[in-house]
Amino acid sequence: MSEPAAARTEEELFTDLVGDSAAEWDRTGEIPLELLRGLGAKGLLCAQAPEAHGGLGFSSRRNGELTAHVGSLCSSVRSVMTSQGMAAWTLRRLAGAAQQAALVPRLTGGELAAVAFSEAGAGSDLSALRTRITRDGDHIVVDGAKVWTTNAAYADLLIVFGRTEDGAGAVVVPATAPGVSVERITDPHGCRAAGHANIRLDGVRLPADALLDGVDRTPALLVTTALSYGRMSVAWGCVGILRACLTAAVRHAGGREQFGTPLSEHQLVARHLAELLIAEQGASRACEHASDLWDEGSPEMVTAAVLAKHVAATGAARGSARALQVLASAGSRDGHVVARAHRDAKLMEIIEGSSEICELILARHALATAG
Repeated sequence: MSEPAAARTEEELFTDLVGDSAAEWDRTGEIPLELLRGLGAKGLLCAQAPEAHGGLGFSSRRNGELTAHVGSLCSSVRSVMTSQGMAAWTLRRLAGAAQQAALVPRLTGGELAAVAFSEAGAGSDLSALRTRITRDGDHIVVDGAKVWTTNAAYADLLIVFGRTEDGAGAVVVPATAPGVSVERITDPHGCRAAGHANIRLDGVRLPADALLDGVDRTPALLVTTALSYGRMSVAWGCVGILRACLTAAVRHAGGREQFGTPLSEHQLVARHLAELLIAEQGASRACEHASDLWDEGSPEMVTAAVLAKHVAATGAARGSARALQVLASAGSRDGHVVARAHRDAKLMEIIEGSSEICELILARHALATAG
C-alpha cells in the first residue's frame, strides 16, 4: 500500500491558493472575495484565535512565520490577514465572554472584518478622535468618518473606535447597517488589493450590546490593544517582503553576466546582497524576540512590537530598493515581485504608526529605562 499523503502545511495552502495571481490582483486592485472567505473559513486569516472559537490556536511566533510566508507571496493578502487578526485580537481583549463567543467564530467561519480608528485629523494623535458613540436607551448611535481602513471594502463587520460620554469605546458595526457607507480607495501606492476604504457613519443605530465591554477607557489604551497586534503582523509581513526580495536579487545576480562576470561577483552588487541578508536577518530576530515576549505575556511586548515593526518596515523599504537596483529593468515592470515589494514596503513605513512615531515611542522608552 502507498503511504498516505502528508497533510499540507498552512504555508503550502497559502502558496497553492495565491499561486501566481498576486501580480494580477495588484493590477486590478481586488482579491476574489470567495478566496478570502475560504481562507477565513479555514481559520487562516486569524490563526491566533483560540481553537474553542474556530481558530488554529497559534502562538504569536508560529503565526508570525505564517504571516512572513504570506508577506513573501502577496502583501495585499497579508494586509487582509493583519486586519482580520487585529479584529479577532481586539474582540478577545475588549469584548466580554458572551460577545467573544458570538463574534470570534464569525471571523473564523468566513466573515471578514476591518478595524477602523484612523480619521482625517486623528492618525497617531488619538486624542483628536471625533467619531461619537452615543447611548440612546437600549441602543447606541454612531456618527463619524474613518479613513484608510484596510479590508473595509471586503468587510462584513467594522470594529469602530470612537468617543463615548465618559471616555472611549469600540463598537461592532455591520457594514450593511443603515447609515454606513464604504468608499474604496482607488489606486493606492501599495497593497493595492487590500481593500483600503474610507467609511462614513451617519446616525448608525445599533443595539447597545454592539458596544464592546472595553468601554470608558482612554483612546490610547483602546487603540494600543489593536495596534500592538497590527504592528507585529506588519513586522512579520515585512520579513516576508525582505525574503522575497533577497531570493529575487540572488537569483538575478547569480544568473546574469556583465562584462563576462556574474553580477554577484561585482563587489558593489555583492554589497546589495549582503545588506539585504543583514536586513532580513535583523528583522527576523527582532520579530522572533517580540513574538516570544508576546507568548510569555511580558509587559515588554508592546515596546518590542514597536521595535520589530520599525526595524522590519524600514529594512523592507531600503531592502526592496536595493533589490530593485540589482534587478534594474528586469524588476521594474508592474506586477513583478520586486516592483510590488518596493511600493508595498514604503506603505509599511507609514501604517500602524509611522517610522517617526515609532522612533518617538522608542526614544521615550529609552529615557524611561536608561541608567
